[in-house]
Amino acid sequence: MDRDFLLVLISTPIYAIVIGAEFFYSHIKNKGLYSTKGLFSNIYLTALNMGLDLLVRVIVFNILTFFYQYKFFTLAATPILYWVALILCEDFLYYWLHRIDHYCRFFWAAHVTHHSSEEFNLTVGFRSSVFQPLYRFIYFIPLALFGFEAIDIAFAYSATQIFGILVHTQTIKNLGWLEYIFVTPSHHRVHHGSNIKYLDKNMGMLLIIWDKLFGTFQKELDEEPVKYGLTTNINTYHPLKMVFHEWQSIFKDLKHKKCNLFQKFGYVFGPPGWSHDGSTKTSKQLRNEVLNKN
Repeated sequence: MDRDFLLVLISTPIYAIVIGAEFFYSHIKNKGLYSTKGLFSNIYLTALNMGLDLLVRVIVFNILTFFYQYKFFTLAATPILYWVALILCEDFLYYWLHRIDHYCRFFWAAHVTHHSSEEFNLTVGFRSSVFQPLYRFIYFIPLALFGFEAIDIAFAYSATQIFGILVHTQTIKNLGWLEYIFVTPSHHRVHHGSNIKYLDKNMGMLLIIWDKLFGTFQKELDEEPVKYGLTTNINTYHPLKMVFHEWQSIFKDLKHKKCNLFQKFGYVFGPPGWSHDGSTKTSKQLRNEVLNKN
């Protein structure tokens, strides 16, 4: 049986059960976790992402296979080591993909669709970064060079994505000792927060250890309830604006800001919120302002 089909066969009933349970819980407890417009916008965005992913899949496989022929070594003789190493390495590389998506405005313009929901429920896990399939594979080229086959790289990514979707929930609180190793719902709630303290934190997909190693970890705090969405919310479900609103903002800045070529470069490839005149601020600048006030 094809492994991708097996993943779909396993994951679909899991999604149906947990989303149905969360929806029912939200309804009977009057939590308001779901809205019709929010639900359909999540479905729409993941459909765009999946469609684009399917369109470029053959190209991506050929690129990864091309680099695989120049591999440095192989772990194929030890299957357990092979798969453990693949998952660990892919999770590490995904951390950097995700971190750059947050720290470079050009890529943030693609990733922001995942963060623009002011709701936080399991279907937000499907609210995909529409254009990410066009460049995600670049981060995984080192995996091919280290002897991992393209089909295995794709399978490992899809498998860890299942875990990544399931952490988009408000119904699970602290998971005890698991909080020290894995990305948990608590960690990922922080990641989706627009609170200044929570901006650009907890980038991991499967393991939280990368955030702890590289300084992007933030614990969810009782005294700081998470406010979901963006620092400036888009306030629209328009199908084009949801996808392109940050690109529009970039073009607007380039057109109207009186700045030199280097500064224009900053508006495209600098961190989100960067400005040459301080009219808008990055997450780091916002945090420093809060610290200085305290």
